[in-house]
Amino acid sequence: MNSRLAAAAAVAAALTLILTACSGDDADTDASAPGVTVSHIHGIGLDPSDQRLYVATHEGVYTPGAQGGPTLVGDSKDDFMGFTVAGAKTFYASGHPTTGGNKGLIKSTDAGKTWESLSLSGESDFHALDYVHDTVYGYDSTGGLLRTREDGKTWKDGASIQALDITVSPEDPGLLLATTAEGVARSTDGGTTFTAGRQPMMAFLSWPTKDTLYGIDTAGTLHRSSDGGTTWQQAGTAPGGQPQALTAAGADHVLVATQTGVYESKDGGKTFTRRMDVESSSGH
Repeated sequence: MNSRLAAAAAVAAALTLILTACSGDDADTDASAPGVTVSHIHGIGLDPSDQRLYVATHEGVYTPGAQGGPTLVGDSKDDFMGFTVAGAKTFYASGHPTTGGNKGLIKSTDAGKTWESLSLSGESDFHALDYVHDTVYGYDSTGGLLRTREDGKTWKDGASIQALDITVSPEDPGLLLATTAEGVARSTDGGTTFTAGRQPMMAFLSWPTKDTLYGIDTAGTLHRSSDGGTTWQQAGTAPGGQPQALTAAGADHVLVATQTGVYESKDGGKTFTRRMDVESSSGH
Protein backbone atom coordinates (compact mmCIF):
# COMPACT_ATOMS: atom_id res chain seq x y z
CA MET A 1 0.00 0.00 0.00
CA ASN A 2 1.42 3.38 -0.93
CA SER A 3 1.87 6.29 1.49
CA ARG A 4 -1.32 8.15 0.62
CA LEU A 5 -3.48 5.04 1.01
CA ALA A 6 -1.81 4.14 4.28
CA ALA A 7 -2.23 7.59 5.78
CA ALA A 8 -5.83 7.95 4.59
CA ALA A 9 -6.98 4.38 5.27
CA ALA A 10 -9.49 5.18 8.01
CA VAL A 11 -11.01 8.02 6.05
CA ALA A 12 -10.97 6.19 2.75
CA ALA A 13 -12.69 3.11 4.17
CA ALA A 14 -15.54 5.13 5.63
CA LEU A 15 -15.84 7.15 2.46
CA THR A 16 -15.79 3.92 0.40
CA LEU A 17 -13.07 5.56 -1.64
CA ILE A 18 -10.40 3.24 -3.00
CA LEU A 19 -7.87 5.80 -4.11
CA THR A 20 -5.83 5.04 -7.17
CA ALA A 21 -3.51 7.80 -6.16
CA CYS A 22 -0.76 7.41 -3.51
CA SER A 23 -4.51 8.24 -1.98
CA GLY A 24 5.03 28.24 -18.33
CA ASP A 25 5.40 28.16 -22.09
CA ASP A 26 5.85 24.94 -24.01
CA ALA A 27 9.54 25.79 -24.22
CA ASP A 28 9.76 25.63 -20.42
CA THR A 29 8.79 21.96 -20.27
CA ASP A 30 10.24 18.70 -21.47
CA ALA A 31 8.74 16.99 -24.49
CA SER A 32 6.29 14.18 -23.70
CA ALA A 33 8.10 10.87 -23.54
CA PRO A 34 6.54 7.99 -25.51
CA GLY A 35 4.14 5.97 -23.41
CA VAL A 36 4.13 8.29 -20.38
CA THR A 37 1.34 7.27 -18.01
CA VAL A 38 0.21 9.27 -14.98
CA SER A 39 -1.09 6.72 -12.50
CA HIS A 40 -1.49 8.72 -9.28
CA ILE A 41 -2.66 12.35 -9.25
CA HIS A 42 -2.20 14.19 -5.96
CA GLY A 43 -3.02 17.78 -6.85
CA ILE A 44 -4.00 20.13 -9.66
CA GLY A 45 -3.87 23.87 -10.18
CA LEU A 46 -3.85 26.70 -12.71
CA ASP A 47 -1.03 29.22 -12.85
CA PRO A 48 -2.87 32.58 -12.66
CA SER A 49 -0.28 34.22 -14.93
CA ASP A 50 -1.11 32.14 -18.00
CA GLN A 51 -3.86 29.67 -16.97
CA ARG A 52 -1.55 26.72 -17.66
CA LEU A 53 -2.63 23.53 -15.93
CA TYR A 54 -0.18 21.78 -13.59
CA VAL A 55 -0.75 18.28 -12.26
CA ALA A 56 1.20 16.86 -9.31
CA THR A 57 1.60 13.10 -9.44
CA HIS A 58 3.44 10.13 -7.97
CA GLU A 59 5.92 10.48 -10.84
CA GLY A 60 6.56 14.23 -11.01
CA VAL A 61 4.70 17.41 -11.97
CA TYR A 62 3.13 17.45 -15.44
CA THR A 63 1.38 19.88 -17.74
CA PRO A 64 -0.65 19.09 -20.89
CA GLY A 65 1.41 18.69 -24.06
CA ALA A 66 0.31 19.68 -27.55
CA GLN A 67 -1.90 16.61 -27.90
CA GLY A 68 -3.26 16.75 -24.34
CA GLY A 69 -0.96 14.09 -22.96
CA PRO A 70 1.19 14.58 -19.83
CA THR A 71 4.43 16.51 -20.32
CA LEU A 72 6.97 16.42 -17.48
CA VAL A 73 7.89 19.79 -15.96
CA GLY A 74 11.57 20.03 -15.09
CA ASP A 75 13.58 16.90 -14.37
CA SER A 76 12.21 15.57 -11.08
CA LYS A 77 10.13 12.41 -10.99
CA ASP A 78 9.70 12.57 -7.22
CA ASP A 79 6.32 11.91 -5.59
CA PHE A 80 4.64 15.32 -5.25
CA MET A 81 1.80 15.55 -2.72
CA GLY A 82 -0.19 18.34 -1.10
CA PHE A 83 0.33 20.45 -4.23
CA THR A 84 -1.15 23.95 -4.29
CA VAL A 85 -0.70 27.04 -6.46
CA ALA A 86 0.04 30.16 -4.41
CA GLY A 87 0.52 32.70 -7.19
CA ALA A 88 2.16 33.34 -10.55
CA LYS A 89 4.76 30.57 -11.10
CA THR A 90 4.67 29.92 -7.35
CA PHE A 91 3.74 26.49 -6.02
CA TYR A 92 3.95 24.69 -2.67
CA ALA A 93 4.09 20.94 -2.28
CA SER A 94 5.29 18.04 -0.14
CA GLY A 95 5.78 14.35 -0.83
CA HIS A 96 8.65 11.91 -1.14
CA PRO A 97 11.96 11.82 -3.01
CA THR A 98 12.52 8.84 -5.30
CA THR A 99 15.13 7.73 -2.76
CA GLY A 100 12.52 7.64 0.02
CA GLY A 101 11.70 9.78 3.07
CA ASN A 102 9.57 12.91 3.44
CA LYS A 103 10.04 16.24 1.69
CA GLY A 104 8.42 18.43 4.34
CA LEU A 105 7.35 21.73 2.78
CA ILE A 106 8.91 22.66 -0.57
CA LYS A 107 8.39 25.67 -2.82
CA SER A 108 8.88 26.48 -6.50
CA THR A 109 9.01 29.99 -7.95
CA ASP A 110 9.58 28.91 -11.56
CA ALA A 111 6.35 26.99 -12.23
CA GLY A 112 7.62 23.65 -10.92
CA LYS A 113 10.90 23.36 -12.82
CA THR A 114 12.99 23.58 -9.63
CA TRP A 115 12.13 23.31 -5.94
CA GLU A 116 13.65 24.47 -2.66
CA SER A 117 13.14 22.98 0.79
CA LEU A 118 11.53 25.41 3.24
CA SER A 119 10.98 23.43 6.44
CA LEU A 120 10.40 20.06 8.10
CA SER A 121 12.47 18.18 5.53
CA GLY A 122 12.68 14.51 6.45
CA GLU A 123 9.98 14.97 9.09
CA SER A 124 6.59 15.83 7.66
CA ASP A 125 4.46 14.56 4.81
CA PHE A 126 1.76 17.06 3.95
CA HIS A 127 -1.02 15.28 2.11
CA ALA A 128 -3.09 18.47 1.87
CA LEU A 129 -1.93 22.09 1.55
CA ASP A 130 -3.83 25.32 1.07
CA TYR A 131 -2.37 28.79 0.58
CA VAL A 132 -4.60 31.71 1.56
CA HIS A 133 -4.29 34.85 3.72
CA ASP A 134 -0.51 34.78 3.07
CA THR A 135 -0.38 31.56 5.09
CA VAL A 136 0.25 27.92 4.28
CA TYR A 137 -2.22 25.57 5.94
CA GLY A 138 -1.05 21.97 5.95
CA TYR A 139 -2.38 18.59 6.98
CA ASP A 140 0.61 16.53 8.10
CA SER A 141 -0.21 12.86 7.63
CA THR A 142 2.70 11.73 9.78
CA GLY A 143 1.09 13.06 12.95
CA GLY A 144 -2.48 13.82 11.99
CA LEU A 145 -1.86 17.45 12.83
CA LEU A 146 -3.01 20.62 11.14
CA ARG A 147 -0.18 23.14 11.03
CA THR A 148 -0.17 26.77 9.92
CA ARG A 149 2.91 28.52 8.63
CA GLU A 150 3.35 32.28 8.43
CA ASP A 151 7.07 32.97 8.21
CA GLY A 152 8.37 30.01 6.25
CA LYS A 153 10.12 28.33 9.17
CA THR A 154 7.87 27.98 12.20
CA TRP A 155 4.71 25.93 12.44
CA LYS A 156 1.85 25.78 14.92
CA ASP A 157 0.40 22.41 15.82
CA GLY A 158 -3.35 22.20 15.52
CA ALA A 159 -5.94 19.54 16.19
CA SER A 160 -5.21 15.85 15.83
CA ILE A 161 -7.65 14.81 13.13
CA GLN A 162 -7.90 12.02 10.55
CA ALA A 163 -8.53 13.94 7.34
CA LEU A 164 -8.13 13.47 3.62
CA ASP A 165 -8.38 17.10 2.49
CA ILE A 166 -8.63 20.62 3.94
CA THR A 167 -9.79 23.99 2.68
CA VAL A 168 -9.79 27.49 4.18
CA SER A 169 -12.37 30.25 3.91
CA PRO A 170 -11.18 33.00 1.55
CA GLU A 171 -12.77 35.56 3.91
CA ASP A 172 -11.96 34.21 7.39
CA PRO A 173 -8.46 32.87 8.15
CA GLY A 174 -9.81 31.04 11.19
CA LEU A 175 -12.47 29.05 9.32
CA LEU A 176 -11.28 25.68 8.02
CA LEU A 177 -13.05 22.59 6.73
CA ALA A 178 -11.71 19.04 6.57
CA THR A 179 -13.04 15.88 4.94
CA THR A 180 -13.24 13.06 7.47
CA ALA A 181 -14.79 9.62 7.82
CA GLU A 182 -17.85 11.15 9.49
CA GLY A 183 -18.32 13.97 6.99
CA VAL A 184 -17.09 17.55 6.71
CA ALA A 185 -15.55 18.80 9.97
CA ARG A 186 -15.36 22.52 10.77
CA SER A 187 -12.90 24.67 12.70
CA THR A 188 -13.52 28.29 13.64
CA ASP A 189 -10.25 28.80 15.51
CA GLY A 190 -7.67 28.27 12.81
CA GLY A 191 -7.50 24.52 13.23
CA THR A 192 -6.97 24.33 16.98
CA THR A 193 -10.23 22.40 17.34
CA PHE A 194 -12.73 20.82 14.94
CA THR A 195 -16.36 19.88 15.27
CA ALA A 196 -17.44 16.35 14.47
CA GLY A 197 -17.83 15.63 10.79
CA ARG A 198 -21.19 16.41 9.27
CA GLN A 199 -22.91 14.81 6.28
CA PRO A 200 -22.70 14.70 3.36
CA MET A 201 -19.35 12.95 3.06
CA MET A 202 -16.91 14.58 0.66
CA ALA A 203 -13.55 13.38 -0.59
CA PHE A 204 -12.11 16.78 -1.59
CA LEU A 205 -13.01 20.44 -1.06
CA SER A 206 -12.14 23.77 -2.68
CA TRP A 207 -13.31 27.24 -1.57
CA PRO A 208 -12.59 29.88 -4.25
CA THR A 209 -14.92 32.72 -3.16
CA LYS A 210 -16.88 33.69 -0.07
CA ASP A 211 -20.16 32.41 -1.45
CA THR A 212 -18.85 29.45 -3.44
CA LEU A 213 -17.57 26.25 -1.84
CA TYR A 214 -17.16 23.05 -3.83
CA GLY A 215 -16.99 19.48 -2.63
CA ILE A 216 -16.78 16.23 -4.56
CA ASP A 217 -17.93 12.87 -3.24
CA THR A 218 -16.44 9.46 -3.88
CA ALA A 219 -18.65 8.84 -6.93
CA GLY A 220 -17.43 12.00 -8.65
CA THR A 221 -20.57 14.02 -7.98
CA LEU A 222 -19.73 17.69 -7.58
CA HIS A 223 -21.58 19.62 -4.85
CA ARG A 224 -21.77 23.36 -4.30
CA SER A 225 -22.49 25.38 -1.16
CA SER A 226 -23.21 29.09 -0.90
CA ASP A 227 -23.23 29.14 2.91
CA GLY A 228 -19.86 27.69 3.83
CA GLY A 229 -20.93 24.06 3.87
CA THR A 230 -24.10 24.34 5.95
CA THR A 231 -26.18 23.22 2.97
CA TRP A 232 -25.17 21.64 -0.34
CA GLN A 233 -26.66 21.33 -3.82
CA GLN A 234 -25.56 18.90 -6.52
CA ALA A 235 -23.79 20.76 -9.30
CA GLY A 236 -22.91 17.98 -11.76
CA THR A 237 -20.79 14.87 -12.20
CA ALA A 238 -17.19 14.76 -13.35
CA PRO A 239 -16.29 12.16 -15.98
CA GLY A 240 -14.00 9.28 -15.13
CA GLY A 241 -15.27 7.87 -11.86
CA GLN A 242 -13.59 8.28 -8.47
CA PRO A 243 -11.91 11.66 -7.93
CA GLN A 244 -8.24 12.11 -7.13
CA ALA A 245 -8.07 15.90 -6.77
CA LEU A 246 -10.26 19.00 -6.93
CA THR A 247 -9.55 22.69 -7.30
CA ALA A 248 -11.79 25.65 -8.08
CA ALA A 249 -10.22 28.63 -9.82
CA GLY A 250 -13.35 30.76 -9.53
CA ALA A 251 -17.05 30.72 -8.74
CA ASP A 252 -17.88 28.69 -11.86
CA HIS A 253 -14.41 27.44 -12.82
CA VAL A 254 -13.65 23.94 -11.51
CA LEU A 255 -11.02 21.31 -12.28
CA VAL A 256 -11.31 17.67 -11.24
CA ALA A 257 -8.80 14.85 -11.63
CA THR A 258 -10.35 11.40 -11.96
CA GLN A 259 -9.18 7.99 -13.11
CA THR A 260 -9.25 8.92 -16.80
CA GLY A 261 -7.85 12.45 -16.84
CA VAL A 262 -8.13 16.03 -15.64
CA TYR A 263 -11.41 17.72 -16.51
CA GLU A 264 -12.42 21.38 -16.51
CA SER A 265 -15.81 23.03 -16.09
CA LYS A 266 -16.44 26.72 -16.66
CA ASP A 267 -20.17 26.55 -15.89
CA GLY A 268 -20.08 25.38 -12.29
CA GLY A 269 -20.03 21.66 -13.05
CA LYS A 270 -22.82 21.43 -15.61
CA THR A 271 -20.44 20.38 -18.37
CA PHE A 272 -16.80 19.23 -18.43
CA THR A 273 -14.05 19.10 -21.04
CA ARG A 274 -10.85 17.11 -20.74
CA ARG A 275 -7.73 19.22 -20.17
CA MET A 276 -5.18 16.42 -19.76
CA ASP A 277 -5.12 12.70 -20.45
CA VAL A 278 -3.52 10.33 -17.98
CA GLU A 279 -1.15 9.04 -20.64
CA SER A 280 0.66 10.70 -23.51
CA SER A 281 -0.85 10.61 -26.98
CA SER A 282 1.99 8.42 -28.19
CA GLY A 283 0.95 5.84 -25.63
CA HIS A 284 -2.68 5.63 -26.83
